[in-house]
Amino acid sequence: MDARTPNRLPFHRLAVFPLLMAELAVAVIAPLVLWGWQGTVAGYSGLCGGVIAWLPNLYFAHKAFRFSGARAAQNIVRSFYAGEAGKLILTAVLFALTFAGVRPLDALAVFGVFLLTQGVGWLAPLLVNTRISN
Repeated sequence: MDARTPNRLPFHRLAVFPLLMAELAVAVIAPLVLWGWQGTVAGYSGLCGGVIAWLPNLYFAHKAFRFSGARAAQNIVRSFYAGEAGKLILTAVLFALTFAGVRPLDALAVFGVFLLTQGVGWLAPLLVNTRISN
């Protein structure tokens, strides 16, 4: 297979898929808890924070896992860098749009759910089931 042609698995078969689904669950459940506990403004503000965390991670996963195989090593590294740069830019743009366009906004809820959703990545070794063979 040519290195320029992506050797793709379906997105739901990638090793990172369970992590993305766990992030999505946190990005939806935490705002629901905030909505019930603190009210509507905290609920939709938390949802904004969850979306700000989850969408760039989804973009990164899409970009970073486009290639596979030893012959595509250079393309893999290039796509990881492009994915991370796009993730940072998308995060900044989503924060700017949220703080400029959403009124009223509970900043603590935005940052709290954002950090909670990002923190799911710390659980990645438990969620991604891969084995290293000897």
